[in-house]
Amino acid sequence: MPEQNQKPGSSEKLETIRHSVSHIMAQAVTRLFPGTKVAIGPSIDDGFYYDFLLPKPIQAEDLPAIEAEMKKIIDSRQDFVRLEVSRDEALKRFAGEEFKTELIKELPASETISIYENKDADGKIVWADFCRGPHVANTREINSAAFKLMNIAGAYWRGDEKNAMLTRVYGTAWENPKDLKAYLAFLAEVEKRDHRRVGKDMDLYSIHEEAGAGLIYWHPNGGRMRVAIEDFWRKEHYRNGYEILYTPHIGKSWLWETSGHLGFYKGNMYSPMQIDNQDYIIKPMNCPFHIMIYKNKGRSYRDLPLRWAELGTVYRYERSGVLHGLLRVRGFTQDDAHIFCTPEQMESEIREVLRFSLWIWKIFGFKEIKAYLATKPAESVGEQSRWDAALESLRKAVDAEGMAYEIDEGGGAFYGPKIDLKILDALGREWQMTTIQFDFNEPERFDMTYVDADGQHKRPYMVHRALLGSLERFFGVLIEHFGGAFPVWIAPEQIAVIPVAETFNDYAKKVAAELKARDLRVTTELDDGRLNAKIRDCQNRKIPYMLVVGEKEAGEGTVSIRRRDGQPAAAPTMKIADFADYAVKKVETRDLGL
Repeated sequence: MPEQNQKPGSSEKLETIRHSVSHIMAQAVTRLFPGTKVAIGPSIDDGFYYDFLLPKPIQAEDLPAIEAEMKKIIDSRQDFVRLEVSRDEALKRFAGEEFKTELIKELPASETISIYENKDADGKIVWADFCRGPHVANTREINSAAFKLMNIAGAYWRGDEKNAMLTRVYGTAWENPKDLKAYLAFLAEVEKRDHRRVGKDMDLYSIHEEAGAGLIYWHPNGGRMRVAIEDFWRKEHYRNGYEILYTPHIGKSWLWETSGHLGFYKGNMYSPMQIDNQDYIIKPMNCPFHIMIYKNKGRSYRDLPLRWAELGTVYRYERSGVLHGLLRVRGFTQDDAHIFCTPEQMESEIREVLRFSLWIWKIFGFKEIKAYLATKPAESVGEQSRWDAALESLRKAVDAEGMAYEIDEGGGAFYGPKIDLKILDALGREWQMTTIQFDFNEPERFDMTYVDADGQHKRPYMVHRALLGSLERFFGVLIEHFGGAFPVWIAPEQIAVIPVAETFNDYAKKVAAELKARDLRVTTELDDGRLNAKIRDCQNRKIPYMLVVGEKEAGEGTVSIRRRDGQPAAAPTMKIADFADYAVKKVETRDLGL
């Protein structure tokens, strides 16, 4: 991809080119479809878009004609000329353009407004747009072979479903054709790795809109992966001083009234249900339940810190328009944890949480990780001194790990500052996953206390931590990172035993049984298909190892080994027990290779 390890479109020059190309596209559309009303057309991370109210619908088949007209405009070498006018003059210029005039009227009467006019070689104004800019000086600065229109979508004016539905045309633009070609190749790889496609091909999960949008059905293959990852997750949490909790799926509404979530988060919570004439809510988060366990008995400073974790399934309302495979769902399993500690333990606990999180991510093969420190938002609770102390603890933890970080001003939760960890996947895309959050709110609201060494009742500090984020979203990222070619230890099918003919089915079953006895996930390909077809099918299923067995192998008690990537195996033929040892070691060491 162009500009490796940089966010696409990060350069100021590229942003200017893209913004200018969006205007050129709008000019082309209004030429080709007279009567078109234009709305807005900004540059975005990897290109640009423009919203239109069109006199007739357009389809993807219309994009080549729009591109051709855009190239004519670029080749005509039009100047972009900035003009500053009063609000009244701007309203006159754009009379009849309802979307432009709406935006102009919202500006203060005293504000000077900028308009960009496109002038041809004779100085004639051929198009104009109300815009802050900046733009290139002349269309000759744009390479007519370095842009492409990508797709068409619907978009409500100003994102409000009560407003007019507009047609949004997306495009991408680069400085040169080489970068465009690299970007299109990148998009092809993204499509190839799309977790929705790979998930279907590998039979991992499904979504059934008719039974409920945004809810995931895990298939046996996906279930095998979940078991492997969840077993690892629990084992490592126990090793790192956590205890595992299980809490209910519903609770009385007063829990979330007390926590404050009903005030700050109500729009993402499902409506209460009536049980015994009382309001119950399906849980959107686990923290109030963990607090109830804390309050089940008196706590001493000697008990702290308490590190409690739960793979808790929660439910949050998301609009149907933003649901996206595993990445944006309505029901998900959060790998949640809450830490209750004394003020003196706060800094060391944060450092330990961060260290543990980074170690887990590296086990899964993610080594490029960046931290963001999120500070106090406008709507928040808690004393400023506590916010300052907590933020400093977060900063020290990040510094201790030698991590690069950025400040996310105002990005904290309403109840405390946080660290967000973002990972880079195999394609260089950034994903926000781990969150480590302070909470000054709930210990106070739930009247949580512990008895300190001086015999006084004091408030514990509370830290929320979601390491993988949610299993659903994590699986989506994991699928796209590996393109479905998972490391052996989490692959849903680790080994396929393939007999060369039906005569050797019994030996194939014997091999499979011995490997299964070592807790390896094994399938046997016993149908009467051709050997090469079976091997291709197993490669498409991305099974790490294919063991081909025939007369020679049956006579020697061996297996012939093929790897899914077609590369030579470490040893082409091995005794069954020796191969089992080899595969088990790959699993136990969580080796990322074959």
